[in-house]
Amino acid sequence: MFLKRVPGPRAVTLPDGRILTRADLPPPETRRWVASRKAKVVQAVIHGLMPLEEALERYGLSEEEFALWRAAVEAHGEPGLKVTTLQKYRQL
Repeated sequence: MFLKRVPGPRAVTLPDGRILTRADLPPPETRRWVASRKAKVVQAVIHGLMPLEEALERYGLSEEEFALWRAAVEAHGEPGLKVTTLQKYRQL
């Protein structure tokens, strides 16, 4: 079995003790972004599994869109990424 050589770590341990690997990340061709997929990408960037530039290129995101995801995760956790929750927080 051969592993593709990638820069950076192959796995990181999250603050809650879970391990996040590159295999856990959504595929590059993802079109339907649910909260859990967004959260995994944000966690991967925050904890150093992949650099921001690689995430933006791999998933076709803009810096602004990723910044919104990151702000929502930091303020409200994964539930903050749900569309209905976003609408609720914007009304406040």
